[in-house]
Amino acid sequence: MIHPILSRIPILRKFVDERFLEHRRRSSSLAGIIGGCLSICLWYYRLAFDHIWSWDLFVVALAIVGIKIYLMIWYCLTD
Repeated sequence: MIHPILSRIPILRKFVDERFLEHRRRSSSLAGIIGGCLSICLWYYRLAFDHIWSWDLFVVALAIVGIKIYLMIWYCLTD
């Protein structure tokens, strides 16, 4: 099956296929997970060693964890 964007722009069919889209999806997912882990580690470092409570990093870490858990439950229930 051809992606809807590829059917509208013929020149992209030559360069973009399903493998490209799957690699893009997987790399974006991995980048999000690594970014979330780094923000959690930085929040913990600031709390443990500098004794600074970084609310901004705490909210980012909480949002990433919450969204990840919500999506895991959603995909489990709708799959």
